[in-house]
Amino acid sequence: VSGCCRRVRTLGGVARAARPNRADDSPESELSDVERRNAAALMLINHGSEVYAQALYQGQALATKDPAVQVALARSASEEEDHLAWCQTRIAELGGRTSVLNPLWYAGSLAIGFAAGKLGDQWNLGFLRETERQVETHLQGHLERLSPHDTKTRSIIATMQLDEINHARTAEALGASELPAPVRLAMRLSSRVMTGVTYYV
Repeated sequence: VSGCCRRVRTLGGVARAARPNRADDSPESELSDVERRNAAALMLINHGSEVYAQALYQGQALATKDPAVQVALARSASEEEDHLAWCQTRIAELGGRTSVLNPLWYAGSLAIGFAAGKLGDQWNLGFLRETERQVETHLQGHLERLSPHDTKTRSIIATMQLDEINHARTAEALGASELPAPVRLAMRLSSRVMTGVTYYV
């Protein structure tokens, strides 16, 4: 799938999954109103994060000239689109909505990804690896906050988490550099701002 087609689908809210949604194999649980609202809010945050990830990978792919890195980024972007589609489906099932700020997150992340790519592939991959590490931690926090009975939402998040771990390992195998501590801290802080704002808007 071309980057252009993926951009249109991401911004248009019509992402398509290439892989089956594991949540389809889980029955819908009886959730309280509080549990349902909490799950919808967490999936809203995850959806915004996946919009960010799509743009990040696309920006990085535009900047690199290494075929191996381009292939890895394309594979990761495809899996992130799966996540985006799964999140959209689950949000609708829970009666939630997506953020009106997604185009803003997309534009900013595309620029960040392109800038990271221009620093060279080692730093480009290092940025990718650190992003995935932080997303993995963020998803673990969501699993801890979800109702243990919400098997559909939990199965989606668990699959996403496994993919993020594999993306980080791929970046490391391709020669990712460890980012300086101040950069990692800045990434964590900016992520908190984005997720916090997304929760309400």
